[in-house]
Amino acid sequence: MPVTPGPGGPGPTAVTLEGLVSRAAALADRGTRTLLGVVGAPGAGKSTLCEVLGERLGDRVVVVGMDGYHLDNEVLVALGRRDRKGAPDTFDVDGFVSLLRRLRAAEEETTYAARFDRSLELAIGSAVPVRRTVPLVVVEGNYLLCDDGGWERVRPLLDETWYLDVPDDERVRRLVARRVSHGDDPDAARRWVHGVDESNATVVVATRDRADHLLHLVTDPRRDDGV
Repeated sequence: MPVTPGPGGPGPTAVTLEGLVSRAAALADRGTRTLLGVVGAPGAGKSTLCEVLGERLGDRVVVVGMDGYHLDNEVLVALGRRDRKGAPDTFDVDGFVSLLRRLRAAEEETTYAARFDRSLELAIGSAVPVRRTVPLVVVEGNYLLCDDGGWERVRPLLDETWYLDVPDDERVRRLVARRVSHGDDPDAARRWVHGVDESNATVVVATRDRADHLLHLVTDPRRDDGV
């Protein structure tokens, strides 16, 4: 995989899916527990890429999502933040950081992470088992590179970070389609995406230069898989 220059360097490097799979496999072969962060604004294709890595690397990798640490809807209502779900201050950051420290130490036979169920819009606790023998943990999330609100503790716990760079119009199209597929009325989906998701995207995009690799994923034009 081509290596993107460090912060402040030129724009994203074009890479193929095969290139990313090869790089992830190399990280899994390091011989020690490695944490790889996959970052991008909402709709950038993080989840789809992580699914592919999981399929291709098999038992050498486990994917852990930041979204598993969403605060519960009832908690968000009590805090007055339900209509901002997905913003940086609507997560259990302390819990997420504690999980990453445990994963990095790899001292437990099995460490259990939470998983976010999009169909329910809820986090499911202890749903993702990570065995001590798994060499690569892929950590997916929007805010892994943020430097405030408690998120600044995340980046030092990751061995390498990839930022997926996608044109805004394509991201918005994907986000609206996702919400509609989960039952939202198209107008309601567009209102949420433009009012909430894009506000969060602004925060994420501002962190892109902190990634080790700034990437534009080149896919087969005959496919529309959201990667």
